Amino acid sequence: MLITFIIFAVFALFIFNSLTDALCIKKNIPEERQPKVFQTINILLTILLLSGYLNIWTQI
Repeated sequence: MLITFIIFAVFALFIFNSLTDALCIKKNIPEERQPKVFQTINILLTILLLSGYLNIWTQI
Protein backbone atom coordinates (compact mmCIF):
# COMPACT_ATOMS: atom_id res chain seq x y z
CA MET A 1 0.00 0.00 0.00
CA LEU A 2 2.84 2.38 0.83
CA ILE A 3 4.52 1.82 -2.54
CA THR A 4 1.26 2.53 -4.37
CA PHE A 5 0.75 5.73 -2.41
CA ILE A 6 4.33 6.89 -3.08
CA ILE A 7 3.88 6.33 -6.80
CA PHE A 8 0.61 8.28 -6.69
CA ALA A 9 2.29 11.10 -4.73
CA VAL A 10 5.15 11.42 -7.23
CA PHE A 11 2.65 11.43 -10.09
CA ALA A 12 0.54 14.10 -8.36
CA LEU A 13 3.59 16.29 -7.68
CA PHE A 14 4.67 15.98 -11.32
CA ILE A 15 1.21 16.93 -12.61
CA PHE A 16 0.87 19.88 -10.22
CA ASN A 17 4.35 21.15 -11.14
CA SER A 18 3.37 21.01 -14.82
CA LEU A 19 0.19 22.93 -14.06
CA THR A 20 2.13 25.47 -11.99
CA ASP A 21 4.54 26.00 -14.85
CA ALA A 22 1.62 26.61 -17.22
CA LEU A 23 0.14 29.06 -14.71
CA CYS A 24 3.42 30.97 -14.43
CA ILE A 25 3.66 31.25 -18.21
CA LYS A 26 0.01 32.27 -18.68
CA LYS A 27 0.02 34.88 -15.89
CA ASN A 28 3.51 36.20 -16.82
CA ILE A 29 4.87 35.71 -13.33
CA PRO A 30 8.42 37.11 -13.16
CA GLU A 31 11.32 34.64 -13.10
CA GLU A 32 12.43 35.75 -9.62
CA ARG A 33 8.99 34.93 -8.09
CA GLN A 34 8.53 31.55 -9.77
CA PRO A 35 10.66 29.52 -7.31
CA LYS A 36 8.57 30.85 -4.41
CA VAL A 37 5.35 29.87 -6.21
CA PHE A 38 6.66 26.35 -6.89
CA GLN A 39 7.93 25.98 -3.32
CA THR A 40 4.61 27.05 -1.81
CA ILE A 41 2.55 24.74 -4.00
CA ASN A 42 4.89 21.78 -3.43
CA ILE A 43 4.86 22.24 0.35
CA LEU A 44 1.07 22.52 0.48
CA LEU A 45 0.61 19.49 -1.79
CA THR A 46 3.06 17.45 0.30
CA ILE A 47 1.13 18.31 3.47
CA LEU A 48 -2.11 17.34 1.73
CA LEU A 49 -0.65 14.01 0.56
CA LEU A 50 0.78 13.19 4.01
CA SER A 51 -2.48 13.98 5.77
CA GLY A 52 -4.37 11.88 3.23
CA TYR A 53 -2.01 8.95 3.77
CA LEU A 54 -2.32 9.22 7.55
CA ASN A 55 -6.10 9.36 7.24
CA ILE A 56 -6.13 6.20 5.12
CA TRP A 57 -3.59 4.45 7.38
CA THR A 58 -5.59 5.11 10.55
CA GLN A 59 -8.79 3.73 9.03
CA ILE A 60 -7.25 0.35 8.18
